[in-house]
Amino acid sequence: MVSSDNMPAAQVRSAKDWVRVLAKYREPSTSRSIFELLVTLVPFALLWGLAWASISVSYWLTLGIAVLNGLFLVRIFCIQHDCGHASFFHSRKVQDWVGRCLGVLTLTPYDVWRRTHSIHHAQHGNLDQRGIGDVMTLTVAEYHARSRLGRLMYRLYRHPLVLFGLAPSYLFLLQNRLPLGLMRAGRRYWISAMGTNAVIAMLLAVMVWLGGLTPVLLIFIPTVVVAATIGVWLFYVQHQFEETHWAGNDAWQLHKAALAGSSHYVLPTPLRWLSANIGIHHVHHLYSRVPFYRLPEILHDHAELAAAQRLTPWESLRSVNLHLWDEKLKRLTSFREARRRYGTAWAASRV
Repeated sequence: MVSSDNMPAAQVRSAKDWVRVLAKYREPSTSRSIFELLVTLVPFALLWGLAWASISVSYWLTLGIAVLNGLFLVRIFCIQHDCGHASFFHSRKVQDWVGRCLGVLTLTPYDVWRRTHSIHHAQHGNLDQRGIGDVMTLTVAEYHARSRLGRLMYRLYRHPLVLFGLAPSYLFLLQNRLPLGLMRAGRRYWISAMGTNAVIAMLLAVMVWLGGLTPVLLIFIPTVVVAATIGVWLFYVQHQFEETHWAGNDAWQLHKAALAGSSHYVLPTPLRWLSANIGIHHVHHLYSRVPFYRLPEILHDHAELAAAQRLTPWESLRSVNLHLWDEKLKRLTSFREARRRYGTAWAASRV
């Protein structure tokens, strides 16, 4: 992986300079956006119908098709994500309603998610503004200052079985049902959450009426859980890597945090397509108004960005063992390494 501190070519331009360069890629193509929507929704619907038809053949076949369709649901979420950034269509009204409709499929209230995600973009990498839209990350000092129970709870939170096992299902099946984080921000977010919930409930009722609980258990839930798990993993590795960037208010700068604190997740072509180029996350954070289908064009035109913050799937597995931000070393570290490096000082401070 190439860290932001070892990329002299990429630093010919500052992060702010890159914003001006990327501005020329911001215009979406209506025909291209419609095409991307169709080549995502049509296979998703066909696979859903095929899974339903296969119930009478084999439950295992149904489950397998549902798992495959979870990949298309990831792409649907990524298109919803572009709508939230106003990068998918020229008309804000059109893309907002497209986003709301897709939010029913992804179980994500569009207006609630758009607001919390905008907070994530505005505050990412700021140690003094953590809390909404981020994977909770403590500094070494903060972890040490916690009680024994507090440290245990944080360890449980960061455990892979929780982060990538329980958390995705909880987030999409339960947490998204309420506008958490915006409970007192106005009725707009309640309307978004409750409206989405109502449509989901009606669709589930139709499914049960037509096929009983079997389609819900073998198609709906597996498709959502697979997509949610992949989505949480992608979000995690986009920001939780060793040479990521965090800083306090005094040193934090929006564009620097966007470039240095977001990875370039280099995926195989099929997975890159299914994830709608979301792995080109450092560019996305620098200029979120660029449509996802124009991100490869940027890497083609600017080799510096193509080489920046590269993270391969194999390298990304190491990020699971990174839990704490080391403010002295300016990198994420593991519990074990933090204990080895600072254990004596911690013990001394408790005497």
